[in-house]
Amino acid sequence: MRFIPRFGPATLVSAAFIGPGTVVTASLAGANFGYALLWALLFSVLATLILQEMAARLGIVTGRGLGENLRQQLQHPLLRALLYLLVIAAIVLGNSAYQGGNLTGASLGAEAIWGDTAWRLALTEQSKLNPWALLLGAIAAAILWQGRYQLIERWLIGLVLLMSLAFISSMLLTQPAWSAILRGLLVPQLPEGATLTVIALIGTTVVPYSLFLHAASAARKWQTTDKSQALAESAADLRNAIPLGGLITLAIVSTAASAFFGKGLTLSNAGELALSLEPLFGASARYLMALGLLAAGLSSALTAPLAAAYALQGLLALNPQQFRLTWLLVMLIGITVSSMELKPLSVIWFAQVANGILLPIITLCLLVAVNSKALGHYRNTKRQNLLGFSVLAITLLLSSRTLYLALS
Repeated sequence: MRFIPRFGPATLVSAAFIGPGTVVTASLAGANFGYALLWALLFSVLATLILQEMAARLGIVTGRGLGENLRQQLQHPLLRALLYLLVIAAIVLGNSAYQGGNLTGASLGAEAIWGDTAWRLALTEQSKLNPWALLLGAIAAAILWQGRYQLIERWLIGLVLLMSLAFISSMLLTQPAWSAILRGLLVPQLPEGATLTVIALIGTTVVPYSLFLHAASAARKWQTTDKSQALAESAADLRNAIPLGGLITLAIVSTAASAFFGKGLTLSNAGELALSLEPLFGASARYLMALGLLAAGLSSALTAPLAAAYALQGLLALNPQQFRLTWLLVMLIGITVSSMELKPLSVIWFAQVANGILLPIITLCLLVAVNSKALGHYRNTKRQNLLGFSVLAITLLLSSRTLYLALS
């Protein structure tokens, strides 16, 4: 019982990066390359721990989110305007497009569990809308509408624990090759044609909007004068939540590798993975994978609008009504995209390009902020700076590669 309360704001980060996009990317990584790319996942988890610790520390010590700190740091009007445009493009517009994918992924999980129910077929035939997207979007909106941080946190803790149970149980049912998993984690390999998948694995885990989400939620949770105690609790929260998110992704990669790799089978989406497991490993594997996909979609459907609202609130000093309007707009766009089964590829492509530019910039700004004299003895140590700038260098390389592939 003492273990459960140690989950906190870091759970929002795990809930954010374990969405349908991560499920699809991890499934394709396992199906196409087996366990060979698990080292990229291990790096992603370590990089996330390094950056999210800094974001949480910044929020706790200053009592402000990352957006507010960036607004104070950047005094030059042109630089500030450029950063605002990037954040709006990558996080607000991008999350609006991704929200459609979150609800679509959750819908695939629901359909794999309950199938084509009569009410779904009737509504789809009459309105041409995806009723699961409407229902799940309404549930997510109702939770966020309460405006109670503790309620949202509890929902997300529950969904992350549900994902853990579902995906890890699926992995155990498929009996993965444990020695191959260990080798994939510790021995970097880059099979032919795997570069894009490596970038995708890292890019779905180390994302700029999680830094805004974590800093703001940590500042809100730990409003105390005892910063040392708050930082100790935050560190424990990070150690529990982020590796658990990595374990969930590892379970998805391993399940797909066991089911598909080297067997001449193809995989196009995560819903297909859930259905394909039944003839191979029984009905339990199908339902567990589908349940995990449903939880992943719903958890990201909660965090994506919230992260966009936190980012914009910090940069533009939004009032509570404007904050609510921001996440509500992101939610409505996502429901529309998913329920009408639209494919906003150009918006998603634009958001990916903006994210590729934004991540190293936000990482650099974060490093500047956590080295500020305003943090006093809570500033970065030499070791933390070495780790932080190492992650920055790698994000620069990955972002350059992502931009090159997107624009070529």
